[in-house]
Amino acid sequence: MIDMVINMTGGLIVVIILIFLLAYIYKKNQQHSAGIMSIKQYLSLGPKRGFAALKVGNEIMIVGITPTDFKLLKTYDEEIFKSLDFKNLVNTETSKQNGDS
Repeated sequence: MIDMVINMTGGLIVVIILIFLLAYIYKKNQQHSAGIMSIKQYLSLGPKRGFAALKVGNEIMIVGITPTDFKLLKTYDEEIFKSLDFKNLVNTETSKQNGDS
């Protein structure tokens, strides 16, 4: 009787570990198989407002997002974007859009 309980408990533990392992593998593969567009970085300015760096192909697009609209601010090559600071980049681009120098 005790042996049967130990075998069932051991089998249950193996099944639970297997479920968690498969969930981890599935989640890891989901992140790498994103479609043609992915969000690289996001800077929130409040509820439903912010700036995002979107990767599309080999380009990074900086977009401004509001509750009713989004606007393309600038497009960068992926290699150039890696060397830039996203927050400073957003400040520079918004100043240009507002007509500041």
